[in-house]
Amino acid sequence: MLYPQQNEIRNLFDLSGVWDFQTDPRAVGETERWQLGVPDARPIAVPGSWNEQYADLYNYLGAAWYVREFHAPGGWRDQRVFVRVGSANYAAEVWVNGQKVGGHSGGHLPFECDITDTVAWDGPNTLAIRVENELKPTRVPAGNMPPRGGGVMAMMSGYPSTTYDFFPYAGLHRPVWLFAVPQTHITDIAVATEIDGTTGVIKLGVTQNGAGGAVTVTLRGNGGVHETRAVFQGERATAQITVPDARLWSTEDPHLYQATVTLVAAGGQVTDVYSLPVGIRTVQATAEGLLVNGKPVCLKGFGRHEDFFASGRGLNVPLLVKDYALLRWIGANSYRTSHYPYSEEEMMMADRQGLLIIDEIPVVSMTFEDGDANIAARLAQARRQLNELIARDKNHPSVIMWSVANEPMPPDMFKRFTGGGGPSPLDAVGHAFLKELVDLARALDATRPVTLVGMMGGPLDWLELADIVCINRYWGWYTQGGQLDAGLEMLARELDGLHAALGKPIIITEFGADTVAGLHSHPPKMFSEEYQTEFLAGYLDVAAARPFVIGLHVWNFADFQAVQSVNRVGGMNLKGVFTRQREPKMAAHMLRERWTRPARSS
Repeated sequence: MLYPQQNEIRNLFDLSGVWDFQTDPRAVGETERWQLGVPDARPIAVPGSWNEQYADLYNYLGAAWYVREFHAPGGWRDQRVFVRVGSANYAAEVWVNGQKVGGHSGGHLPFECDITDTVAWDGPNTLAIRVENELKPTRVPAGNMPPRGGGVMAMMSGYPSTTYDFFPYAGLHRPVWLFAVPQTHITDIAVATEIDGTTGVIKLGVTQNGAGGAVTVTLRGNGGVHETRAVFQGERATAQITVPDARLWSTEDPHLYQATVTLVAAGGQVTDVYSLPVGIRTVQATAEGLLVNGKPVCLKGFGRHEDFFASGRGLNVPLLVKDYALLRWIGANSYRTSHYPYSEEEMMMADRQGLLIIDEIPVVSMTFEDGDANIAARLAQARRQLNELIARDKNHPSVIMWSVANEPMPPDMFKRFTGGGGPSPLDAVGHAFLKELVDLARALDATRPVTLVGMMGGPLDWLELADIVCINRYWGWYTQGGQLDAGLEMLARELDGLHAALGKPIIITEFGADTVAGLHSHPPKMFSEEYQTEFLAGYLDVAAARPFVIGLHVWNFADFQAVQSVNRVGGMNLKGVFTRQREPKMAAHMLRERWTRPARSS
């Protein structure tokens, strides 16, 4: 999971660009040897979602092939050569020169294929990647599930048939890299930081693909240089560096030290080098709040989506820079990767810019009513995604919390949603599912809190699993629509009840109202900019009166593409405080005024 890099030993080549592309709706590609070239190619951009690049592909989620040629540099002959795919949504298989070299299921997270024994050095190589994004009940997130609620609710289901309220973009969404490393090389680095008074303590676990030798760690930053050396015990070595008068990483001062890890063979020769930024900081959840470097923080920010015109969910670097500038302009200090892992480039930007991240796997709108086999399949996939996410993002100081689910749904959810319905024996099934993920996150990383995000009507004991209670609430929108005073009264009553029952700090991780940019009304009416502004301001006021509410994430940062339904004009979710084009609505100016005040406020 180490991000590829170029240095004096490692080599790197970006295979992103324009590839050959062809859909395979009849699944004949492998039999007809498309892994050596597609018969009727058209150009496609990588990274990018195919749905946004051609009108006839907008709702296509079946199999498709990406093919391109590359030459392996002759200077790489003595190294191990890999293809790394940053994200292939949802499932992918990879061929080099007609030979299958690997694959991955789950989307959103990177995978590597060792092609050392497959690559040709005396001519061009053909790289083919078959990707499909079929919506299936056994996948995470699931799709093509039976309609919930019956009657009107069944008629309101969207197309494509997702269980979630964002578009199921397909394709190669992040860069594809060709990279080379030494035969014996560093395979993983795990960084954990502690603070002892004014001293920073950095603990590193370094793993190699061989045995023996030593590792040297050099830390540079804040005008100083620190170095330590450790001997490998088998494939692993542990090292520790103390930094007097450490400059701590925080959202106000996101200082990053640079650690260079050098692999030294038994004979003294350097065999590999890898560098990574290190932010010295601690995170702790207490009964009172969330502490970063021992100090309480109040999260101000958003739920977001990787979503834009033409690129879809594909990595869009200029948009990334633009969005972070807008986050800083509005006064935000955090966001949640709703509802899937975002790009590694986003995490690097968050480290650099000092944004606090709740990092989430795609367990969104999970249900527990379709039998043990389907539930077990989804749990196995969720466990893999959580393992991969923590392996990828564990060294980012910006990541302050893991989220293992968004809005898991109990039986009779719609009845509970509106105040009816009651507990079900299947609540225990959901509890066991979520507990396994929470326990796994804690086992994989003891340095960060773990949470899950509950929906309106969700069981209380599901929320009890989390270190910090995270809830999505839409009183005054999906219920009490147009009755904002009644919605705010319900919100206040529920917050007080949740805190009394659970005794834990609360973050409202979603609240918002669909808003048509330019639509105005007096008095404020639903879908107008005035209603959105008063809705968000009301929630901020209710939270500000309750010290146990330690954060609010507005839903959403910007309007985004969802599926087509009677609830979504143009297939768009319009809850953004910015339009999809990143123009501010009235609510964005209100939030900026609130969030940039010198005094603490929600």
